[in-house]
Amino acid sequence: MKITNVKLYVLEHPERKQRGHRLIQVPNLHRIQYTHTGGESERPLRQNFIEVETDEGITGRCNTSMNPRHVEILREHVIGESPFARERLFQMMYKGTRWVYQEPGWFGEFDNCLWEIAGKAANLPVYALVGRVRERFPVYLTGGDMPVERYLEHIERGKAMGIHAYKFHSYKGGKADIPIYREVRQTVGPDYTLITDPVCSYSLREAIEVGHVLEELDFLWLEEPIHEQKMNLYQELCRELTIPVLATERLMHDMDLTAQWLIQGATDRLRVRATFGTTQVLKLAHFAELHGANVEMNGQGGLFGLLHAHLGCCVDNTDYYEYFSLDPDFNRAQGQLWGLTNAPLIEDGHIVPPDGPGWGAEWDEDLFRSLIVESY
Repeated sequence: MKITNVKLYVLEHPERKQRGHRLIQVPNLHRIQYTHTGGESERPLRQNFIEVETDEGITGRCNTSMNPRHVEILREHVIGESPFARERLFQMMYKGTRWVYQEPGWFGEFDNCLWEIAGKAANLPVYALVGRVRERFPVYLTGGDMPVERYLEHIERGKAMGIHAYKFHSYKGGKADIPIYREVRQTVGPDYTLITDPVCSYSLREAIEVGHVLEELDFLWLEEPIHEQKMNLYQELCRELTIPVLATERLMHDMDLTAQWLIQGATDRLRVRATFGTTQVLKLAHFAELHGANVEMNGQGGLFGLLHAHLGCCVDNTDYYEYFSLDPDFNRAQGQLWGLTNAPLIEDGHIVPPDGPGWGAEWDEDLFRSLIVESY
């Protein structure tokens, strides 16, 4: 089997609009920090998809942030190659990234397409190609910056979906966050899993002070309390705390850089996302496993949850799938906008990958094709 083409499709939804972002300064902090606010823009909602074709009619498809230049580079290098030479193509693209002048991780969705082609050719789901360690992947619910009453409301609504883990996002500063964490822990009891992500809003001193409180309250991890480029501060933080620190969310596109943070003691867990390639996720998971550490998957990861559903069932050293909605059908509804009919639902607090070949994606092909406004 040979790769015959790589295509990029731009789809546009006739009714939905893009969400915009505007930076706003966070009030009442000692340092100048920013977050963002969202709102609907005037631009139609668009979604890109990459498709890899072969001479045997087997294709791989994944939603993507790739652009026409990326596809151009891929065509120059992979047409005529075997899609089963996945590791060799990964090494070529990974080591050649510096000389095609792209950012690390740029070819990740191409790698995901190769995994799908392999699964379809073998008539096996990707989880079977990798090797399954669990039947379903547990979910944590993640929420925005809110008062304590809203956090508790979200937790209760998550419980109605069978979810028994929650992650805070907060921009209030450490002194304001500590009483919230204490009240929520007291309310939910000792057996409910709590995680927090202050999204770079703490100083090192705040992160240490809050971290010791989180140890007392038995939180699972402390995520991204400081801007992640500050390796020296993270090294000091990890030395001081026993609670695992999770950094590298804004560095996870770069496999080598991510690994260095664990090697240098600047994080205790690694952020990974299949957007940057299934092969990269598995390499980092195995690397972390040998260091006694976890990887935690960020967001949907591709095909509106399908990729992380598969990988979460194949990686032993990961705890949770990250879910952003109070609607158990959110992933599926997002996929259906573009013709993907079976993105994973939240069922009893878990997601489960489908058993079809490859990623198991089922498409309304007529709808998908009808939404294409540009192709490369």
